[in-house]
Amino acid sequence: MIVRKFPTLLLFAGTLAAIGGVGIAANDKKTIRVPDGLGFADFKGYESWEVVSVAAVDPAESVMGGDSGTVLNVIMANPTMIEAYKKGVPGNGTKFPDGSKIAKIQWKATKDADSPFSVNVPNALRNVAFIEKDSKRFEASGGWGYANFNYDAPSDSFAPDGNGSDCGFTCHTAVEAKDYIFHAYQKR
Repeated sequence: MIVRKFPTLLLFAGTLAAIGGVGIAANDKKTIRVPDGLGFADFKGYESWEVVSVAAVDPAESVMGGDSGTVLNVIMANPTMIEAYKKGVPGNGTKFPDGSKIAKIQWKATKDADSPFSVNVPNALRNVAFIEKDSKRFEASGGWGYANFNYDAPSDSFAPDGNGSDCGFTCHTAVEAKDYIFHAYQKR
């Protein structure tokens, strides 16, 4: 009797393992980190943060590389950073406070087939990048830690890109006078 139930138990265990594997891929946001620090989970809720700015980028003209065509970005910030923006930071000569966080979501663009005029809209998710202000932890990179996570559609998962929490610092030194942040809070 036990021998006869063994294949059924194996099938059941295999099914649970497969379901568990899908769960692990879907939950990678809870565990992935860049090598020396920032993790996806540190930015929980970023999807509902307020929009700071939007941008269309030609990857051929940037350090992003690897893509052809336009990439659409939406830049969002947590309430701490939004409050600072509304007080005039960085234009008022002050810096963003520790705890400020920003997220950049990038999509490959496509033409909207339904629109009566030429308009680019998000198509495939490309990556999500994060920046966090912590003057003590990231002292060597102007007080900011950086993380970039590339999206893989077939596995519906993210993977860290770059060498660590200072991977975006080199690019952001161009805007050191703006406390290392490219995008201003846009009037609305």
